[in-house]
Amino acid sequence: MTPSACAPPRADLVLPCLDEARALPWVLARVPAGWRAIVVDNGSTDGSADIARDLGATVVHEDRRGFGAACHAGLLAARADLVCFCDCDASMDPGLLGAMAARVASGEVDLLLGRRRPQGRGAWPAHARAGNLALARMVRRRTGLRLRDLGPMRVARREALLGLDLTDRRSGYPLQMVVRAADAGWRIAETDVPYLPRAGRSKVTGTWRGTWHAVRDMRRVLAEPAVGGDAPVRGVSA
Repeated sequence: MTPSACAPPRADLVLPCLDEARALPWVLARVPAGWRAIVVDNGSTDGSADIARDLGATVVHEDRRGFGAACHAGLLAARADLVCFCDCDASMDPGLLGAMAARVASGEVDLLLGRRRPQGRGAWPAHARAGNLALARMVRRRTGLRLRDLGPMRVARREALLGLDLTDRRSGYPLQMVVRAADAGWRIAETDVPYLPRAGRSKVTGTWRGTWHAVRDMRRVLAEPAVGGDAPVRGVSA
């Protein structure tokens, strides 16, 4: 684990995982010191679970396939006050979550998202970026949030997340988290994070078909009625 001159607040880090044997050593080596990495194995056949366990991570098995199913299993397994989420494909550096967690711990924001900034050719395919832009516009119409990305790197308090009663278990899970948090009046912000070419092929946005399925799942989330009334969004900061 990477030491830090100024130790970030303690957190549990949820890492949904499906065949990420190549990426796991890089990812787990960058988890902030003192944090618990929870690798949620979603049916890997490449030995990912054993590699993660050997590298010191807590391994949770989720048999039901789906990004949301894996993320929620990790949330249920978490015990720390703060819970972070990050892809397990080496496209984002978990070490950046320390500074993000500090902003949530201080009470500055309730939900902090990592806005992906592509680094290098192939980091973010054009079709995936276009789908993300379309969804950001739909989120603005639905919630008033002026977000520019709906990326998977994020931080919030565990009990508050559980209180959102998230039900999506597919690609719509990250979006449902944002929408329900906005409905509840959370302070939601985003901060820039470098986005690197992933190790291996994406299971969601690596193809037009995968992107289409993700957009379909997210449209379904946006069509849901507001939960708990129409609470005002308390602001978005950079």
